[in-house]
Amino acid sequence: MKKMKQGFTLVEIMIVVAIIGLLAAIAIPSFMKARTQSQQNACINNLRQIESGKEQWALATKKATGVAVVTSEVMEYIKNPAASTNCPAGGVVTFNAVGTNAACNSTSSSHLLSN
Repeated sequence: MKKMKQGFTLVEIMIVVAIIGLLAAIAIPSFMKARTQSQQNACINNLRQIESGKEQWALATKKATGVAVVTSEVMEYIKNPAASTNCPAGGVVTFNAVGTNAACNSTSSSHLLSN
């Protein structure tokens, strides 16, 4: 009586590798989209905090709409200034004047604060 070797054949291993590759090809773009979306949401929330700080600063210093913002003074009114002024996607945040929304010029996507 001859003993049969236990194990996987080359064809079975190749099928498993092909299935894993197919699943990875489907999943990776979804993960990238979710990452981009979360970075955009984080940046928009940062812009909201900047806007809130600008409005508080304008009220405290009696500045009118259209007046240029003094960034260093506004930073005192922002809850987490280090995190709020950095875009997670690598964009540059500009404060703009009072009454004009803060903006981010991220190259990956537009981070716009809606009114």
